[in-house]
Amino acid sequence: MAVVASAPGKVLMTGGYLVLERKNAGIVLSTNARFYAIVKPLHEEIIPESWAWGWADVKLISPQMDRETMYKLSLKNLKLQSVSSRQVVESRNPFVEYAVEYAIAAAHATFDKDKKDMLQKLLLKGLDITILGCNEFYSYRNQIEARGLPLTPESLASLPPFTSITFNAEDSIGENQKPEVAKTGLGSSAAMTTAVVAALLHYLGVVSLSSFSEDQSHGRKDDSDLDIVHVIAQTAHCIAQGKVGSGFDVSSAVFGSQRYVRFSPEVLSSAQVFLVFPICLINSEEKILQSAKVFSLEVLKEMLLLLVVYLNSPRLKLRNDGMTSFPCHAKPIGNNAGMATPLTEVIYDVLKAKWDHERTKFSLPPLMTLILGEPGSGGSSTPSMVGAVKKWQKSDPQNSLETWRKLSEGNSALEMHLNTLCKLAERNCNVYECLINACSLLPAEKWLERANEPSQADIVKELLGARDAMLGIRYYMRKMGEAAGIPIEPESQTHLLDTTMSMEGVLLAGVPGAGGFDAVFAVTLGPSSKNVTKTWSSLNVLAMLVTEDPRGVSLEDHDPRAKEITAAVSSIQLQ
Repeated sequence: MAVVASAPGKVLMTGGYLVLERKNAGIVLSTNARFYAIVKPLHEEIIPESWAWGWADVKLISPQMDRETMYKLSLKNLKLQSVSSRQVVESRNPFVEYAVEYAIAAAHATFDKDKKDMLQKLLLKGLDITILGCNEFYSYRNQIEARGLPLTPESLASLPPFTSITFNAEDSIGENQKPEVAKTGLGSSAAMTTAVVAALLHYLGVVSLSSFSEDQSHGRKDDSDLDIVHVIAQTAHCIAQGKVGSGFDVSSAVFGSQRYVRFSPEVLSSAQVFLVFPICLINSEEKILQSAKVFSLEVLKEMLLLLVVYLNSPRLKLRNDGMTSFPCHAKPIGNNAGMATPLTEVIYDVLKAKWDHERTKFSLPPLMTLILGEPGSGGSSTPSMVGAVKKWQKSDPQNSLETWRKLSEGNSALEMHLNTLCKLAERNCNVYECLINACSLLPAEKWLERANEPSQADIVKELLGARDAMLGIRYYMRKMGEAAGIPIEPESQTHLLDTTMSMEGVLLAGVPGAGGFDAVFAVTLGPSSKNVTKTWSSLNVLAMLVTEDPRGVSLEDHDPRAKEITAAVSSIQLQ
């Protein structure tokens, strides 16, 4: 029986860069663009002699990238080894690989003996994993332009669901090197990792997830299963990208739209040491070299500092031969307590660690629409931009602290105004609806003219307060970019955003997340978004078929290709 799980992409509306540090919050909106993972047995039956094998077969298929990779999964140490051609191995997907290894390790870490026997049978049938991302995660400007179609949402809607992915040109070099795939900045790796982890954990029986329709009918009892998905997905995603990021993208992929404060990076120190320094665990020069290729020099320096801290902790013990070993922290499970693998122990520790992130449900106020536009530059390198900001912070601590303080104040103000608008809408729905629809036809400077009574004036006050907060955020983001020497809000984007915010019915406009050339976003009132998409098209900006969808990870009833689930996305009428 196949298990299909999906997880959403994200838009970080506020908190760019600041969310990397504890105590700073970010507002992240989940979207209707979703990544799907389909997990099913690779073999119909268990081959009799397979019980003596120490390996299980794993097949990973990515139809949009025309890639199929075969692996052998060691049932002893739970590590994947590719058995495909060298060319396929070099284009491997570390996010999915770690997701598979960690999900299986989580099963071993939490199951008793009877469940481990069932797990063994499941694994001996092999794993057939297919990953699919909605078109909205990727740039299709080149294909649209090659067809001679206009840069409109309707042109995007004409593409088949799960269209083959566009690759960036190979002539970009140095710090300006573009990623292999032309993306739109919706957090495809986090959504993909989360979907794979969720599908596998459900397939293996570690968690019992529900579909969106089931949640609506019966309500979700608690988030304990989602917490497990979150921990494993965060761990896999951080290790795959070679650093412990803020985690907002994975958190929104699991839980949906939210106000987010990051977890302490130390919660993953044992997992980092285990994977970056496998010499402590695996006597294999080849493995060491493979690990060294994954991480940059800067990241390795950070990892070395973590290793020094970790080696001085009482958690480690010295073996008779002078080598440092990792003690088993796992509680005895069934009769196989002595058979735990180092990876299982690490994942057990991670599951039991104190995850101190904070999340609060958040969504846009009623009658407001999130829209995204793709300027068409092929994407920016977020890691290099983050590195530039960190370098600036170290070189100019006084000014950087002041800039961050102003940004934090602006982020908090915007959050407050949007939350107040939600309360005003709930308190007086009819007044709110009439005023929002009226303001959707007017530029912001004329909104106050439509407030004929105190309750309407209160709403307009919050609308204008939200606009002012966003303008302040944009100002200090530009200031930070100029000081750090990076295009957080490039001049071309500034012109586009100013034009957008001057239009009728536009509340906000900005660059999401770390900024750069990936995308722009706007929040519009009532039915005004259609006019924005037309203006964007005239400015050579492609409005994407993306809007806010507050739900997080979910089970799906069918393979999305069978029922063309993205047809619903493609038919969205942006009004």
